[in-house]
Amino acid sequence: MNKSELIKTLAEQSDVPMDEATQVVNTFFDCMKDALLQGDRVEIRGFGSFKMKEYGAYTGRNPCTGERVDVQPKRLPFFRAGKELKEFLND
Repeated sequence: MNKSELIKTLAEQSDVPMDEATQVVNTFFDCMKDALLQGDRVEIRGFGSFKMKEYGAYTGRNPCTGERVDVQPKRLPFFRAGKELKEFLND
């Protein structure tokens, strides 16, 4: 499911106009992104949690040429599935 399918499903199941459903979904994702940028953990009970992980700089290798490459430090989002989601998927 992609974002537009999520918006369409929300509009159909909640009987709200598409533009209103779009605003709700966009607001939800924007709030999640803002919280992660601030270093907060986003937890959705029964689904899972998101947090930022920081990775330091390191020296890697280009797999094609074998040349050494400096990789810059970065922050990446990390998702951990909640217990209820894991049970739902494995039953």
